[in-house]
Amino acid sequence: MDPIFQDGIEAYAQAHSSPEPPHLLKVAEATQAFSPDWGMMVGQLEGRFLKMLVAMQRPQRILEIGTFTGYSALSMAESLPDGGGIVTLEANEKHAAIAREHIAASPYANRILVRVGPALDTLRTLAGPFDLVFIDADKSNYQHYLEAVLPKLSDDGLIAIDNVLWSARVLTDTDQEKDSVALRAFNDRLAKDPRLECVMLTVRDGVTLARLRRS
Repeated sequence: MDPIFQDGIEAYAQAHSSPEPPHLLKVAEATQAFSPDWGMMVGQLEGRFLKMLVAMQRPQRILEIGTFTGYSALSMAESLPDGGGIVTLEANEKHAAIAREHIAASPYANRILVRVGPALDTLRTLAGPFDLVFIDADKSNYQHYLEAVLPKLSDDGLIAIDNVLWSARVLTDTDQEKDSVALRAFNDRLAKDPRLECVMLTVRDGVTLARLRRS
């Protein structure tokens, strides 16, 4: 992942945020060893952000689209209230198997359910409402994921969407790579969506928070 901030800023932010617990540090280390694409993992800073978001919102049901190796789901599980649960969707069977191993070894094995298969197919089988939705999967389907989850969002629910800055590649139309084009179109459409109010945050690679607009 290319840096989008001045050198040292993210490291400074990490150093001045609460540390990740030991079980998540092991997930991070195992992910770096497992995949050259380990940068897809949210990491300490965004993981602590997600934990804080759950602690503030106190959702009972969380839906995650894009599990990877389980780091983000485990981060959110730390702050789940009693009786709360997470359903996380992963298309890649190998990633799902690794995530299940990490989840089973964590203190939160009974809070997280991994579902394997194309997310849009799985979403059709899930009943809402969900109080928090975290979208962090294939970028070309972001708009489809948004449309699929909106009917399943609770009245006070929140959607968090990752990678919306895409290493600053959303800033220029000269980047015609598929995901860059898709994210630019998604960001533009979301900002103008009359159903939602949203704020784009410069956390790591960009996170947009959206909720149903109140009349």
